[in-house]
Amino acid sequence: MRAHGSFYEQVNRSFDRAAALTAHDPRLLQQIRECNSVYYLTFPLKRDDGSIETIHAWRAEHSHHKLPTKGGIRYSTHVNGDEIKALAALMTYKCAIAEVPFGGAKGGIKINPHKYSLAELERITRRYTFELIRKNFIGPGVDVPAPDYGTSSREMAWIADSYTTLKIGEINSLACVTGKPVAQGGIRGRTEATGRGVFFGIAEALTFKRDMDALGLSIGVDGKRFVVQGLGNVGSHTARFLEDSGGVLVGVVEFEGAISAPGGIRASDILAHRERTGSILDFPGATNLPRREDGLEIECDILVPAALETQITAENAPRIRTKIIAEAANGPTTDDADEILRQRGILVIPDTFLNAGGVTVSYFEWVKNLTHLRFGRMEKRFDQRAYRRLLDVIASRTGESIPEEEAAILTHGASEEDLVNSGLEETMALAYRRIREIRNRKDGRADLRTAAFIDAIDKIVLCYEDLGIFP
Repeated sequence: MRAHGSFYEQVNRSFDRAAALTAHDPRLLQQIRECNSVYYLTFPLKRDDGSIETIHAWRAEHSHHKLPTKGGIRYSTHVNGDEIKALAALMTYKCAIAEVPFGGAKGGIKINPHKYSLAELERITRRYTFELIRKNFIGPGVDVPAPDYGTSSREMAWIADSYTTLKIGEINSLACVTGKPVAQGGIRGRTEATGRGVFFGIAEALTFKRDMDALGLSIGVDGKRFVVQGLGNVGSHTARFLEDSGGVLVGVVEFEGAISAPGGIRASDILAHRERTGSILDFPGATNLPRREDGLEIECDILVPAALETQITAENAPRIRTKIIAEAANGPTTDDADEILRQRGILVIPDTFLNAGGVTVSYFEWVKNLTHLRFGRMEKRFDQRAYRRLLDVIASRTGESIPEEEAAILTHGASEEDLVNSGLEETMALAYRRIREIRNRKDGRADLRTAAFIDAIDKIVLCYEDLGIFP
């Protein structure tokens, strides 16, 4: 166990801090806090060389206040029961904050996916799916997995195929999992959804002048210097969206080391360099830092931890030189570090809000699978023609013609991806405003993390009260 406590204990301490600022029945708060179900399983894998290996895996369903439960599946050697329970709990609160109708869940398999062949990974994934089906831990109305660390749309396609094969005739079978390839029932915009959601959350936080004045920053993303830890799916897309809005990437941290570039570098160039060399180190125009951990201490305006949990601790929190920490990863800041950052006046945008983009767009995909209808299919051309008629009327009344290229832009009907991104932006903007308002109402007793937990608790309690439980 880490000196600062297990990951699950960290999450529960944050919950307890928020719960103490509410007037809800303690018995109900205890029920919300506990993890409802944990399934630990092992199964044999016959490897390509004929040897047999025992695979260890978990699936946790933290809360059934809404069904189905929802949460990703990660493949990592760090996977354990405590981590899975903690991540499932965070999913419960995240779904409530984002107002998507799911309880929280999480799954994991204790492997390093890079050390298995494609065929071995497929066998592992399909067997895991079979075991989940056997114990009723997966289904469109039961528990809906998604990609996470070490997995992608490829694994989700195997899960969907296995489920559909075993559940013959179930018309909504593709809704058993999200994050699938588009051709297999996925939705456009899902791959970059978490990173885009992180960007939308940061951008919304930067619109409040009073908050930015307190940090000594101007409003808006333009010109903000940022550091990203982890250039995986979430970190790389976050960096790209921040760059597109005028942000300047001044540092990158990865497992092989860290680099600093006060003058700015492009995320796409770093990724290309890493693809060629296998490392972010020795990138032209950047300086290699002595230790990987030093990358978190680069002076910047926004630090984006987008790797694994417990990266910012009581040991390094006093040396963090940033104005804003944007938690793109799950649980990157320990509880004791949180207190240090709070005392130092650093604004922490919490993970329970900030990385909700993935589950938000997963919700859209789930709805798409249940309705069997692509978003935008019914209205796109009708809207285009209606906009065109409006332009034609304006042109006829004013006598001014509109260039065709400009008219095409003005009459553009929303595609599926347009609608997904619009819905995601709305979700992140409203959620941030809500937790900021709660923070402000608490008169200094709550930071954004505590406010986010209070928001989640209030909504979950309302679900139980509507059922007549603990009136």
